[in-house]
Amino acid sequence: MSAVLIGLIALWMFNVWYPEPFRSLSGGLTLFFLIAFVDLLLGPGATLVVSSPGKSKREWRTDVALIVLVQLAALFYGVWTVYQARPVFLAFEIDRFRAIHAIEIPIELLGSGPPDTRVLPAYGPRLVAVRPFVDAKEEADATMAALGGVHLGARPDLWMSYENAVPQILEAARPIGELLNRRLDALAAWNDSSSYGSLNADEVLYLPLVGRSSFWTILLDRHNAHPVGYLPIDPYDP
Repeated sequence: MSAVLIGLIALWMFNVWYPEPFRSLSGGLTLFFLIAFVDLLLGPGATLVVSSPGKSKREWRTDVALIVLVQLAALFYGVWTVYQARPVFLAFEIDRFRAIHAIEIPIELLGSGPPDTRVLPAYGPRLVAVRPFVDAKEEADATMAALGGVHLGARPDLWMSYENAVPQILEAARPIGELLNRRLDALAAWNDSSSYGSLNADEVLYLPLVGRSSFWTILLDRHNAHPVGYLPIDPYDP
């Protein structure tokens, strides 16, 4: 039973909450393995602890029921934690993109974003952009908050429509050919992917993409700045 539930959770997680590349970029795979490890070991381990040949059938059924309840509670808590940690926005921040997770957004600021961002998406991340600062004080305050752990892209009061930010994004992005010529690993990743291999490099730009603990490269359509793919390459490396 546990294995079936874990399988269903995996299907939902990796197709809805953590679609590629976020299962790696946002730690979805690590979180899933943690849930599976705890839940699949909890049942057999607890059964071994409480098992005793001298127990009556009633006592045995009671123990098994308690074990099932504990497993379900642990599973529910794990899934809730994964849900709270899911990526909800892909934010353009001045010269990069950042994966923004539900737990990173200050709840008190959520109502100050654009109307269509005031409810956190439950079905994969949406595109937003950080607007230009209104003055030097706002920039300084936002910088200090970022140093304290609240990234610019996690601030709804600094968000603007992604479509309105397209000119700034296209200006900040660089032709993918520059990265492919400079990095053999980027060229190999490009060539190894059938979906990217069909793209015309002249039509693709790139920018860094910041994840939970790693940098990737986001590929953008040079006409509308919409994402067309991702490379597991840190473009900041020389």
